[in-house]
Order: sequence, then structure tokens, then C-alpha cells
Amino acid sequence: MKLVVFDVDGTLIDSEALIVGAMEMAFEGVGMSPLDRTQVLSIVGLSLPVAVGRLAPEAPLTQQDAIVEGYRNAFLSRRIDSEAPLYEGARDCLDALAARDDLVLGVATGKSRRGLDAMLDHHGLRGHFVTLQTADQHPSKPHPDMLLSACREAGLAPGDALMIGDTEFDMEMADAAGCDAIAVSWGYHAPDALRALGKPLAGDYAELRRMIEDWAA
Repeated sequence: MKLVVFDVDGTLIDSEALIVGAMEMAFEGVGMSPLDRTQVLSIVGLSLPVAVGRLAPEAPLTQQDAIVEGYRNAFLSRRIDSEAPLYEGARDCLDALAARDDLVLGVATGKSRRGLDAMLDHHGLRGHFVTLQTADQHPSKPHPDMLLSACREAGLAPGDALMIGDTEFDMEMADAAGCDAIAVSWGYHAPDALRALGKPLAGDYAELRRMIEDWAA
């Protein structure tokens, strides 16, 4: 038995518009100029307080805290209006992997548990995963705790686990945990940056499924 762990934002769902829009509202809410899209997407995958600390390092902690709260409120209100869609091919891939008797699936995400639960319920994916690890349970990526906890819950060793993600933080977390990793090219970090880490890179979900099946063989 082996474990395949998926990141969420930029890997399973395309939440770029929600993330960028919510961060813009959060910065404006404290009287700061919004950042450009590239800056905001560079921190996707980190826990929210860590992400805000990187985006606004000169802001006092009270202002950073206000940005964090403003982002949470803005993201929730925007998500109610429009939940982020799954990437093309994601559901077919998850369905096929979950049906195998030699694999179990998990999640390791910078989202809160509330946000993850809403996403899983909206897309009808809750039954696909045996372990769910979120930012409010663990240190931020790339700390290995999320993956190590996923392995413990699945009853498997890190050497039998594979991390799927779109950011350098995902790949670095896998290395720190002693897990294998596959990067995806359709997310929020540049493919060249992911290739530089020496990880296999999937171009679409059909290719990713083949790569996971080869890894599991």
C-alpha cells in the first residue's frame, strides 16, 4: 500500500482569482496598496500568517494580523459567490486512483480546515481521502509535519508516500519528510523553478496519473 498526498490550491483547484482578489481587499482594508498578481501567487502554499509576513515584512504585527483577518473574511465572501473550479482532468484522476486497492489518497494544504472542508463538500470529494492535513493543524510548509502526520494516519512510512504539488514549498516539504514528489506545471510557481529542484514535472492530469501509476508499480 502507498500514499499519494495532494496539495489543493494550484494543484487540484484553480483558486487564483479568489486568492488574488481576497488579498487585494485585505491590503486595501488596512490602507496599503495591493500587490501585483505575481507577488501574491508566490506565497500560495504557505500558511496565511507566514504568507502575509512575507508579503508585508515592514508592516507592524498588528497590521499583519489585520491583513490576515481581512483576507479570511474576503476569501469566504468571494468563495460563497463562486467556488474555485477543479482543474481539467482532476476528478477523473482522483476517481481512478481512489479506486485502486494499492493506493490511498491524502491532502496537505495551506488552507484552513474550514476552507478545505468547504472545497471537498462543494466538489463531492470528501470520500476520496483518508487523511486531511491543513495549515491550522501544523507549521507552515515546507516544514515536514503535514506529510509526516499524513503518513502516520495512513499507517505508512514516508518512503511509501508521494507528494503532488505546484510550488517549491511542496517539493521542499517532501524532501524534508523523506517522501517522493511530483510537481505539476499548471499551478502558481514557474515550471523552471520546479525543474530546478530536480523533481518530475507533469504537464496535465493525464500525464500525472501515468506518472503516479508508474511510481506505485
